[in-house]
Amino acid sequence: RLFFRHKADFPSLRMLLTIRKQLRSHPALIPLFFFIGGGTTMSLLYLARLGLRNPDVSWDRKNNPEPWNKLSPNYQYKFFTVNMDYSKLKKDRPDF
Repeated sequence: RLFFRHKADFPSLRMLLTIRKQLRSHPALIPLFFFIGGGTTMSLLYLARLGLRNPDVSWDRKNNPEPWNKLSPNYQYKFFTVNMDYSKLKKDRPDF
């Protein structure tokens, strides 16, 4: 015989059921949950992008201790730049 638990035994499920009940009784809260969820998702995605794409972050210190030295001068790592054309930049730094 399999062991089954009641729905009330899971606190996260109980919380979701309470939220669903509140949203049914107060439909004006739906946009609030939508925008807060969207903002949270976008901020987590941007944080992941910073951790994975930024040259200041070194995940492999043994094989690549200084990743910023291996970037080409026309590599665009910023999310948004104004009036900057990275394809026209030339190398102005020494090789290490």
